[in-house]
Amino acid sequence: MTAKITGGINIAIKVPSHQYEATIAFYRDVVGLKPFTAKAPAIGFELGPNRLWIDEAPTMSQAEIWLELFTRDFPGAADHLAKAGIVRCDAVEPLDAGFRGGWITNPANIIHMVREPDAW
Repeated sequence: MTAKITGGINIAIKVPSHQYEATIAFYRDVVGLKPFTAKAPAIGFELGPNRLWIDEAPTMSQAEIWLELFTRDFPGAADHLAKAGIVRCDAVEPLDAGFRGGWITNPANIIHMVREPDAW
């Protein structure tokens, strides 16, 4: 494989609206993680070296965890993943035109964003 893939720093929990406020309160008030709002309206928390994002997902009936992977060469990584039979699922959440990354699922249907570190 020519495109190396590594773990990213972002973890997102997509939470249905009816559980959103309680989930934020859990991480902020019960666990005591330090919050940040760099990408409001999303709320994030410092989770060691990672960022835990709590995203309100009104169309979902239950929470999901989404993970991030980094690559310096998204087209090469996308080609490698496609050859391995990994399913692209870019329709799960729109990304800006020209964004150097995309969405995949692992064999257990966990969503992963695969992106170049400066894709934003």
